[in-house]
Amino acid sequence: ADVTAGCDFFTKEVWTLAGPVVYYVLFFIHVNTRKVCIAGMTPNPNEAWMKQVARNVTMEGSGFLQGMKYLTLDRDTKYAESFRAIIESAGVEPLRLPPRSPNLNAFAERFVRSIKEECLDKLILFGESSLQRALNQFVEHYHEERPHQGKENLPLFPKETNDTGPPSEGKVVCAHRLGGLLK
Repeated sequence: ADVTAGCDFFTKEVWTLAGPVVYYVLFFIHVNTRKVCIAGMTPNPNEAWMKQVARNVTMEGSGFLQGMKYLTLDRDTKYAESFRAIIESAGVEPLRLPPRSPNLNAFAERFVRSIKEECLDKLILFGESSLQRALNQFVEHYHEERPHQGKENLPLFPKETNDTGPPSEGKVVCAHRLGGLLK
């Protein structure tokens, strides 16, 4: 699990001046830590865009797939041969899953369910920037504040505090994101 990542797409409809536009969001998730990277979003995930994303996530020193050996992905045609070749050239083996086997990329599928149910399905977004803001806010919430059942009901990467533990007395403070949608 330490050297395995998963990736997947999900979609969100965004209202623009030209009418509704469906955006495809590509993300990567580290299986062991559950850390998520939103790699990009576009209304048209063509081969050139996918190749650029592959270069970004395999970039030496700062790419999300740094230190990974395996990347699980489904058989979507958006994962072109050139995308997989760039991933492979960085030393990461793309593992294409059998057709109709969502449980083999369970952590990615669970993230899609979480972001949609807890955030995106409750918002009407106007423009690409509002989608980007919602994605950024949810990922921060997902990493720093949201408890994860598979990780002993603790946040994945809690913000560091100077406290030695939970306060024994005082007011409980609730942090809000996206106008109170995420608490």
